[in-house]
Amino acid sequence: MMSRLVSLCLKWRLLVFAFVGLIAALGVRSAFQLPIDAVPDITNVQVQILTNAPALGPLDIERRITAPVEASMSGLPGVEEIRSVSRFGLSAVTVVFEEDTDLMMTRQLVGERLVDARESISDGAPEMGPISSGLGEILQFEVKSDRMCPLDKDGIAIDKEECHTEMELRSELDWFIGNELRKVPGVIEVNSFGGELKTYEVEVLPERMRALGVSLDQVFLALAETTARPAAATSCARASRCWCVDRGRSPASTSSARCCSQRATTACRCASATSRVFTSRRCCGRAP
Repeated sequence: MMSRLVSLCLKWRLLVFAFVGLIAALGVRSAFQLPIDAVPDITNVQVQILTNAPALGPLDIERRITAPVEASMSGLPGVEEIRSVSRFGLSAVTVVFEEDTDLMMTRQLVGERLVDARESISDGAPEMGPISSGLGEILQFEVKSDRMCPLDKDGIAIDKEECHTEMELRSELDWFIGNELRKVPGVIEVNSFGGELKTYEVEVLPERMRALGVSLDQVFLALAETTARPAAATSCARASRCWCVDRGRSPASTSSARCCSQRATTACRCASATSRVFTSRRCCGRAP
């Protein structure tokens, strides 16, 4: 049998060479088109439930957050394991499902149970983690600028129009670059870290508060009302009808302090009269 096969190969050698070349070409083509990742995500079918509670310790996290979440997840179809980690200020519950279970269906089931879990938890809001795990990371990049603002003697950037600060680069990443990357097919999540996150910090002055008879609760209430979203087209006392837009990060403001809703103006004055507000914007058209 082998001698007959060898004789046929020698007789039709051109056809054999063509067949071997065809097989080699198909092999090279398949090697370039194989859907194999350089670092494949071998994580099982699981859904993570994360809860932030900065004021609680590990024992309180376990008793007041982790245990109710685990109880609400019990009885789900296809669950193989429920494990959890309770740390200072953080609760992480992992629900592992069977291998053949659809991931999107499992997230829907967990989301339905989370509605009941949130009603019994008052110290935090449990949320589902991202669809992909850490093994699904495909790219890391850095946002830089060739016109960075110089630093003063305290190490604080001197903000100017012709340069960029680290806070501006972080805002550009969060609000523009990240949103564009999420539109790319296959991208599930874009995680931002580093830089300076834009925040509004308020330092209260106890002596001014005592002189004006203002408590910390009133300052907290004023800040909460100031950063809320009041309706547009509000009428102000002794001012014409105007449009006021609040971005949710600074008090509602226009070019004049009078062109604000009465609530925002009152809250702004209360905050500015009892504290120093460190922002890059003006409070209701006036510097605090």
